Amino acid sequence: GSNLGPLMVCEALKSYQKPCLNMHFVSNVDGSHIIDTLSGLDPETTLFIIASKTFTTQETLTNAHTARQWLLDELHDEQAVAHHFVAVSTNAEKVSEFGIDTANMFEFWDWVGGRYSLWSAVGLPIAIAVGMQSYYELLQGAHDMDEHFLHADLSENMPVIMALLGIWYVDFAKAHTHAILPYDQYLRYLPDYLQQADMESNGKRVTRFGRPVDYPTGPVIWGSAGTDGQHAYYQLIHQGTQLIPCDFIVPVNSQNETGDHHEKLFANCLAQSEALMRGKTRTEVREDMQQAGLEPEQIVDLLPHRIFPGNRPSNTLLLDKITPSRLGSLIALYEHKIFVQGIIWRVNSFDQWGVELGKQLAGVILPELMDELQVSQHDSSTRGLITYFHRHRKR
Repeated sequence: GSNLGPLMVCEALKSYQKPCLNMHFVSNVDGSHIIDTLSGLDPETTLFIIASKTFTTQETLTNAHTARQWLLDELHDEQAVAHHFVAVSTNAEKVSEFGIDTANMFEFWDWVGGRYSLWSAVGLPIAIAVGMQSYYELLQGAHDMDEHFLHADLSENMPVIMALLGIWYVDFAKAHTHAILPYDQYLRYLPDYLQQADMESNGKRVTRFGRPVDYPTGPVIWGSAGTDGQHAYYQLIHQGTQLIPCDFIVPVNSQNETGDHHEKLFANCLAQSEALMRGKTRTEVREDMQQAGLEPEQIVDLLPHRIFPGNRPSNTLLLDKITPSRLGSLIALYEHKIFVQGIIWRVNSFDQWGVELGKQLAGVILPELMDELQVSQHDSSTRGLITYFHRHRKR
């Protein structure tokens, strides 16, 4: 939870970063992630920021200990840990046990959830990457959206309007997914970030009062950046059997103006939203093919395949440019949208109990994988998978 926010923001504000710094993020417990990241780094000039509220999270601490061992293997000095590691945490005891000087521990409130934490000390990598001035501008942009949400009339309140549209699509139009489609390469991690923010917040089956809901709540959030998606899944959005509301996000000005690249990018974005809205009728398709000189029998064969039903909903969000303040406002817009939807759906948007069961079961399975203990308390499928692991694991 503390990874996607800083990662997304650092990438989105890449053009504001100090050229002398390289930012790397590791969150996956897959050893390939940390090993590939450490490869080629100079331990003398590497600072590790370990972000963990409790400083007990398995994935984070596994990677942290691997990084710690790498540093010690390279520098052969136990004191190097205190000089090359800082912590963002609420658990001073565990931080100290790791070898980090608690004077270099950045604290934050223990009620801050990871998916909402980039505004806290968890945003330390952002501040380092872009500098405090730009970080303050990020916070100011978020504050501006906070004020808009608090004071704007409901008829002009962006988070409220977007939330109500989303509820209309999910609960009345029976849409099961929602696509986030930023037409800006620097925003390519935004769909991943919003996927976590939305689905972990509102993917709930009981209300705040513990009663099962009898209506759909949070949709599946997905998407990717730029025109790449047009050659992957837009076919389904335009002509598939599912209704998929879309958010198109595009800046008017690019961070890297090159020839007519941005005009073409912008044109593609607007063309997609217009095509989803208008579609293409049978008459229009037939006239196009007749003008192209196709034979009547070809027209008959191709006609059904070239019809677009249209009436596919989308929002188009225009930004003048991806600046720290505009990015802050954009993130806060979606946070408040998620909050409003949670209130209307009567769910608690700030817990994530659905994550816990998998963690608990992993804690049971791990020692069975490590020591080949007797496996008996699982279902037959899981027992078979564990047995296969032992038979084929090369130790």
